[in-house]
Amino acid sequence: MSRRYLFVIDRAPYGDWSGRETLDMALSAAAFDQPVALLFAGPGVHWLRGGQLPKAIEQKTVSRNLAAAAIFGLEALYVPEDELERIRADADENLEINPVASIRDLEDQYTDVVRL
Repeated sequence: MSRRYLFVIDRAPYGDWSGRETLDMALSAAAFDQPVALLFAGPGVHWLRGGQLPKAIEQKTVSRNLAAAAIFGLEALYVPEDELERIRADADENLEINPVASIRDLEDQYTDVVRL
């Protein structure tokens, strides 16, 4: 059975490096032709908001990193349906975001689930 990876980002995009590290791991795995997807949950859904201006806190926007997801071959960007509804109006229109009804059912589709 081939390995399939689901990386979970459940932390806000700024103020904590674990989300960026998770994204780096996902992009690295995808670059080596591994089946990889990302799930954004809890405060992690804020990664998907458009128009982020983090210069005031001297950081770079995460939107460029996410834009690279398709280039690296990530299968999908997932968000729980109820959390997507909360940010839909602010979601980055350049990202293809897939709603998911059940996180547990999604996790069952992958051999490895990675959370930092």
